[in-house]
Amino acid sequence: MTENRQKQRVIFLDLFRAFAVLMMVQGHTIDAVLSNSLKDINSTTYTTWLFFRGLTAPIFLFTSGTVFIYLFNLNNKPFRENERVKKGLKRFLLLVFIGYVLRYPTFKIVDFSDVEDVQWKIFYAVDVLHLIGFGIFFLIAIEFFSEKLKINSNVLLTGSGLLVFLIFPVTEMIDWVKFLPWPIAGYFYKGTGSNFPLIPWIGYIFFGGVLGNILASNKVNFRDIKFSIFMFAIGFMIVGLSQLSDSFEIALTGVSTYWTISPNLHFFRFGIVLILTSIFSFISIEIHSIPKLIIVIGQNTLVIYCVHLVLLYGSAWNPLGIFLFIPHRLGLGLTLLVTLAMITLMIIMVYYLNKYKIKRKLKTKNEKK
Repeated sequence: MTENRQKQRVIFLDLFRAFAVLMMVQGHTIDAVLSNSLKDINSTTYTTWLFFRGLTAPIFLFTSGTVFIYLFNLNNKPFRENERVKKGLKRFLLLVFIGYVLRYPTFKIVDFSDVEDVQWKIFYAVDVLHLIGFGIFFLIAIEFFSEKLKINSNVLLTGSGLLVFLIFPVTEMIDWVKFLPWPIAGYFYKGTGSNFPLIPWIGYIFFGGVLGNILASNKVNFRDIKFSIFMFAIGFMIVGLSQLSDSFEIALTGVSTYWTISPNLHFFRFGIVLILTSIFSFISIEIHSIPKLIIVIGQNTLVIYCVHLVLLYGSAWNPLGIFLFIPHRLGLGLTLLVTLAMITLMIIMVYYLNKYKIKRKLKTKNEKK
């Protein structure tokens, strides 16, 4: 890869990442403070919001896989020489560690005498940080086996993504705690209270890795409208096939498992993610630079995720969150105001955090002279 190619930013990914993290903040905030009386599934407004909120995690996971594999393969180095292996493994450990810290059952660190069983179950539940951490680990493993077995990594990534989506109906029906310890069982199904078990959610990370490989290979021009059209067509086809498959299931069995254990829902969401990707890539075709703040927002998703969750729900270290002060009591107007305030606070936070990082780098550089 040339140096210019290495430095070239994929602008639509920067836009998409920033969009995903801000969607996450608004989704959590509205859900935390909105009055239960307004959470009406018969309301078109609420169900529309719920639909798009359901896309937040797939977008977040998909872009995580895309960015990691894009950076992993951008330098075109062998596995053992690729610095992204070490960085990725560190990221894996950090994300899993923080995931458990956020759910730690007590502020006493090592005194668990007052910890109840329900608190341990919350601690062991697998959330999105655990998922992304292990997603990065498995992406590294796939790249390793791809090189050793001389198999195109996109074949392994696509196969892995399809596999975890398709076996989801089977794994979700297994009572994993009968075979595995509770902390490990949570990685395989929702039965222990996990929000994001590996199956099927890691599939979005694998499919994101496919796009990352395509972008890093330099075999496609992501500024060409043909790329956007291709992405849209693939996404539209997957959405159509998921709906057709659901109709077939209903005709065959008389019932639909669409919202419970059917992989059709996840294929549908994946198709929508590809359509949104195509839209963002189309928008960015003629954009050659974007405000640094947008890039900074996308680069600080971990900080934004942790801080806004602690502010909303609290933690063992900070037990008082907004959710405890105003539990499901706000009307629509105040909810939107609180959400806007939370988003603004997160943007201001990363803005000043980035300024601090720049000043620290300059200070370190001057000290070395």
